[in-house]
Amino acid sequence: MWNVPNVLTFCRFLLIPVYLLVFQAGHMKIAFCILVAAGLTDVLDGYIARKRQLVTQLGSMLDPLADKSMMIAVILSLVFSQMISWWAAAAIFLRDIGMIVGSAFFHFRGKITVPANFMGKLTTVLYYIAILLIVFQMPYAFIYLWFVIIISFLTSVIYIAQFKLLNKRDLDA
Repeated sequence: MWNVPNVLTFCRFLLIPVYLLVFQAGHMKIAFCILVAAGLTDVLDGYIARKRQLVTQLGSMLDPLADKSMMIAVILSLVFSQMISWWAAAAIFLRDIGMIVGSAFFHFRGKITVPANFMGKLTTVLYYIAILLIVFQMPYAFIYLWFVIIISFLTSVIYIAQFKLLNKRDLDA
């Protein structure tokens, strides 16, 4: 249960209140560095888990929960500090909640769910870049954020198509 990847995932949960405290104190650039550190632990724990065959049921459940929890904290902090609009946050949350609820619904019905793929990972990287542009108040940051939101919805469409292909026999019956 407490292997290195799961400990790294747990550390990501611990970084959430640290991020919020640092952000609330007005140190947004340091808060962004904490977000990047959380992202790096995500990459590292996945790599170690796969490379050393340490993938566990607990890790498979906690890893995406840690990712989504951190992203929720980041988006809410940006909204409450008026760095992004409620509309952008609502679009991000709508997509994420839809993916989480849909995935859980079909998982518990015995359907094959689609693991993270290149497009999902790319979308995450693009969100990190959007947050970087917003925190550092770069030109066109909000246009880029909406571009990433659109890409994330397109990624969801790809996941749905893959889900349908993986579960074609069951869906046709």
